[in-house]
Amino acid sequence: MRAALLYSAAGSLLLSALTGAPHAEDRTGAAERRGTAVAAVRAKAAGVDFGPCPDAQDLPGSMQCGTVSVPLDYARPDGRQIALSVSRARATQKDPQNDKHKVLRQGALVHNPGGPGATGLYFPLIGLLPEWKRIAAAYDLVGYAPRGVGRSAPLSCKDPKQFFTGPSPAPAHPTEAYKRERVAKAEAYARGCAERNGDALRHYHSLNNARDLDVLRAALGEERLTFMGSSYGTYFGALYATLFPGHVRRMVFDSVVHPGPERIWYRNNLAQSAAFEDRWRDVREWIARHDDVYGLGATEREVLRSYERASARLAAEPAGGKVGPGQLHGAFLQAGYYDDQWPHRAHALSAYLKGDAEPLIEQMEQHPEAAVEAENSRAVYVAVECNDAPWPTDWEVWDRDNTRLARVAPFETWDNVWTNLPCAYWRVPRQRPLDVGTGPGELPPTLILAAERDAVTPYDGALELHDRLAGSVLVTERDAGAHGLAGGPNACVNGHMEAYLLEGRLPGRGAQCAPHAEPKPTAPDRAGAGRRIR
Repeated sequence: MRAALLYSAAGSLLLSALTGAPHAEDRTGAAERRGTAVAAVRAKAAGVDFGPCPDAQDLPGSMQCGTVSVPLDYARPDGRQIALSVSRARATQKDPQNDKHKVLRQGALVHNPGGPGATGLYFPLIGLLPEWKRIAAAYDLVGYAPRGVGRSAPLSCKDPKQFFTGPSPAPAHPTEAYKRERVAKAEAYARGCAERNGDALRHYHSLNNARDLDVLRAALGEERLTFMGSSYGTYFGALYATLFPGHVRRMVFDSVVHPGPERIWYRNNLAQSAAFEDRWRDVREWIARHDDVYGLGATEREVLRSYERASARLAAEPAGGKVGPGQLHGAFLQAGYYDDQWPHRAHALSAYLKGDAEPLIEQMEQHPEAAVEAENSRAVYVAVECNDAPWPTDWEVWDRDNTRLARVAPFETWDNVWTNLPCAYWRVPRQRPLDVGTGPGELPPTLILAAERDAVTPYDGALELHDRLAGSVLVTERDAGAHGLAGGPNACVNGHMEAYLLEGRLPGRGAQCAPHAEPKPTAPDRAGAGRRIR
């Protein structure tokens, strides 16, 4: 279930930690529960020594960085510790509409952008944007790199120098020979994860991400947590709400992963592949509506034929020797996440088919300098999802399910398989997914944001979480499919989020927002100029 970044602590605390999760005894190990309480006590006492960020030369001076120590294994809180990188921008306490008015500080707002494998360290910079200034006035904006990500005890499963292998193919209906090749690669990748990380690998999973969040809360000096999770962040945020309901102040779940234990993670990925077919059609229909600009076809089927023609041409001769069908497919897959990418992707495709490959190469080329970060992100993604739950271990199950699905949803299906297939050959024990849920009065009211046509985290996930968290309110952006709504272009959605975070005020049940405006087309600069395709 992939996703990308939002707009790609003594004794009284120990008692609180033990009593703040009344259902945790039945749902997770008692040793891990006690270990989390111990770690939180230590974190509160230590706090976070914030100072200049390692990349301070590139960051505004208002953002500071530090670390929080957490146990690698919560069942052994006195054992090996790992350091999580944390960032913060203090609440400005300045009203953006009246700089003479001082705003009351409400504590820390912690954010996770998803993944698994995405870093949240740059989240505090979002307070510089106009849409976030009111929230940045009231809250310290806090981001962090979850365990395994970046400098937070980083995971790696293969040599980053070998990570980018473009140009690559992207068959919608792969041959048996190609399938065997990808199975071998998945087995090798799983083996590499085990060999490079050893026994520590088993401790990188969503339950520990939720426990880490509670230790971070304590280190920040927050008695109760205000948290915003996007995409995958909604899943371990929901785990947190289930494990530590008494430690929650406010929570925003933005673009929701279906939390049902039976859906984590194999069936969620099948659902994502099915949903992406509709979203891919949305992209093509938008391009077709602007045929006068792009010339890729006046219907979505004609646009599809243009895309397929480009893919075939790239298979025969990769653009710049680096961009093949796999890179083209990956770029348009990203367009399914964010509709503000549609004009750029359409421009590149149009220019390429007219003889100018430069925009295509510029947008879709994989840059070697980004390989370390990309390899680390993928390693964390695979480790967390493989560790979180049982997966089919028989290739025939994967082949059967996805061959059937690809007949009706060919766009993402096999790409999703190759991304997740290492989980079939995983070498460490799996967790049992927690049955997420809280009863009436156990958890403060929470806010859920979802777009009806989001393919990354299909809408039924938001409905499911809404049913499972008593007192939650769901805000739906109708007839829209962008992934990650908070602070985006929809003023209605942002208004509900602000009212909740700043005032604790929620809309009524069944709240809906009209869709945000579609992106405006941009004309190709020099159709036919630049690098020519022979």
